[in-house]
Amino acid sequence: MKIMIITASPNKDGLTAACGNAARFGTEAAGAKTQIVNLNELKVGNCQACGNGWGPCFDKHQCQVLDDFQSLHNSVEDFDGFVFVTPVYWGDISESAKAFLDRVRRCEAWKKEATYFQNKPFIAVAAAGGSGNGAMTTLTNIERLLVHIKADRFDYIGITKKSREYKIKTIIEASKAMVEHIKEK
Repeated sequence: MKIMIITASPNKDGLTAACGNAARFGTEAAGAKTQIVNLNELKVGNCQACGNGWGPCFDKHQCQVLDDFQSLHNSVEDFDGFVFVTPVYWGDISESAKAFLDRVRRCEAWKKEATYFQNKPFIAVAAAGGSGNGAMTTLTNIERLLVHIKADRFDYIGITKKSREYKIKTIIEASKAMVEHIKEK
């Protein structure tokens, strides 16, 4: 069983990184092979809304903007579950997360066959550092995407500096529970 943990922060020692590490600990403790991908270490540009608003993402389900998106997008098919961790910027997901997820949505949402994410469990984590505000709106925006790509919405976790101690434990336990859920299928 393979779990992909996707993080989207340039801060390698911050709250988002701690959440990603907690998810890794939980998934590995439950017996899964885990890969962490930090979107800030990849070149994933914004959607270009090619042609008349849709390029080959609509019918071929591949993005024609060439960068690291293609290999990451194609690799997700091989994973059984996902943990997505984003910092909260301005009450929303980070810019690197937005670039990736906008392109995923365009490539996956209109597939007639199963999407790469279809029925695969997904934990979304919004890490609101600074003020602690915006975690709920961020999770709502991620939920909308998960509906479009037909993912199994396993859990949503908002975390702030104030809730860090007990929410890190929550992320570990949720990650373990997700792996056990996959095993039961």
